[in-house]
Amino acid sequence: MSLDLESISEATSGAVGALVSTTILYPLDTCKAKYQAELRAHGQRKYRNLSDVLVEAISTGRVFSLYQGLGTKNLQSFISQFVYFYGYSYLKRLYLQRTGYRSIGTKANLILAAAAGAINAIVTQPLDTASSRMQTSAFGKSKGLLETLTEGSWTDAFDGLGISLLLTSNPAIQYTVFDQLKQRLLKSKEDKNGTESSSQALSAFSAFMLGALSKSIATVFTYPAIRCKVMIQAADTSDDADTKSKKKPRKTVPSVLHAIWRREGVLGFYKGLNAQILKTVLSSALLLMIKEKISATTWVLILALRRILTLNQIQGRLKGAA
Repeated sequence: MSLDLESISEATSGAVGALVSTTILYPLDTCKAKYQAELRAHGQRKYRNLSDVLVEAISTGRVFSLYQGLGTKNLQSFISQFVYFYGYSYLKRLYLQRTGYRSIGTKANLILAAAAGAINAIVTQPLDTASSRMQTSAFGKSKGLLETLTEGSWTDAFDGLGISLLLTSNPAIQYTVFDQLKQRLLKSKEDKNGTESSSQALSAFSAFMLGALSKSIATVFTYPAIRCKVMIQAADTSDDADTKSKKKPRKTVPSVLHAIWRREGVLGFYKGLNAQILKTVLSSALLLMIKEKISATTWVLILALRRILTLNQIQGRLKGAA
């Protein structure tokens, strides 16, 4: 079975882009996660806005705690994006080969993107859960990856899997919108310059703007599910010894939805939407921008690696024949 080098190139460039964007924006991501995870109690809340999390980190001398869980998040982001981009690229190529179509329609694109997202969610869910618990732990009290994954039952590592599968619609919407806008933009350049769109690439600015727009649209549609997922995966930050000694009931989607509705009302489902859009738009825009700029280089390196491996195989056969 031969490897799909084009899909590997897409996956590698996407994964590298995710790694860079995650590292750059991680403090913002930590602030966002802690802000989203908090549920108002007795009419009061610890964080009134996103900046309160940053103020707490600075005032307590825990600025570097904004990076707690960065290694796990980077590992999760790299694997997640590699799996997603490989699956998405492979499924698109397979679809075109089987159907004989020259392009993919919006409905088919959504289905293929959702399928790739579902595979990705199942593979990376334990790392996603662990990174969320690390980020939402009290500053300076985050546990290591192995301890976080093994502190409960094995099913606890898959907390939020159902909602993660539901949220496959988010990247499905995002990348479908991005691909459609990208094709239209390149088509307009092709008509204007008389060059084939396949030989063109988006500029860094165009990729950034299209990435920001496509992610904004996807985030607005799926945000209530995003907040529920953060709350389900959030670490227990209670300092009460009696509370810690008692086993708390497992968080479920219905229980979280009920808690938000009872304590915060309808607007509670959109608490932190501005922070989510800011973080995810910047992250996705950076990811897609980096991916667009390094994809050509990645493809050249993969072709060079294949040539080297082929030459080594030929040399090995010649030596064996001699």
